[in-house]
Amino acid sequence: MRIELATAPGDHQVPNEDYASVALPASGQGGALVLLDGVTPPEEDYGCAHGVPWFTARLGGALLELSGSRWDIPLTGCLSEAIERTAGAHGTTCDLSHVRTPQATVVAVRWDAERVEHLVLSDSALLIERTDGTVTPVLDDRIDRLRAAGRRPLAALRNVEGGFFTAAADPAVSGRAVTGTLPRAGIRAVAALSDGAARWVEVFREGDWTECFALLRKEGPQELIDRVRAAEDADPERAAFPRGKTHDDAAVVFAEFQAPCR
Repeated sequence: MRIELATAPGDHQVPNEDYASVALPASGQGGALVLLDGVTPPEEDYGCAHGVPWFTARLGGALLELSGSRWDIPLTGCLSEAIERTAGAHGTTCDLSHVRTPQATVVAVRWDAERVEHLVLSDSALLIERTDGTVTPVLDDRIDRLRAAGRRPLAALRNVEGGFFTAAADPAVSGRAVTGTLPRAGIRAVAALSDGAARWVEVFREGDWTECFALLRKEGPQELIDRVRAAEDADPERAAFPRGKTHDDAAVVFAEFQAPCR
């Protein structure tokens, strides 16, 4: 099995708030990957003594462990338990009811010899390549729909009905994720991208999702991130390509499956 992963901070003076990891059991027949994109809070106090990198590491590590070990529960259940564990790890020092309490987007995928299960929450992306070469993006498009309706995705729309959802301190948010299960035999490879890496498609329009997947297959995740950085550097004032930050944290996981053993 081919696994490649790359991540880079948007600003080397600031900790990377993305998390990406993969777990492969000794059997060689299955595995799990998790990618989180931490939500950067504004400068004012947001009720937490730990910070977003701490949160994404805690939540990502818990979700990866549960995804790889608890096949008796769906990924939504794994995410719920991971959120509950992470909330408990805050202790009594943090206000988890704060609208800006540390939170993250989530992509999780796990597979065995029979199936590939996936979960996407908020604006990170999952790409699924089928054995016929078709590439399908799995996206949680709530933020895009809010923007299309002329509503800016502000804090007041976060984790509320009619708004958009991120993984923070409420385990029930897992029920808002985009989920699915596909036969393993029909899937060739998958790729998870934080929105900082997905800028290549969504902001800079360098290619579509199929071309993005082809780039990942041929050149690898680091090349995609390098190309995003080059596009960002070419537009430092964000005039040609409006975006919230000149540079954003970026993470990519690419996983190509072998044919399952029978």
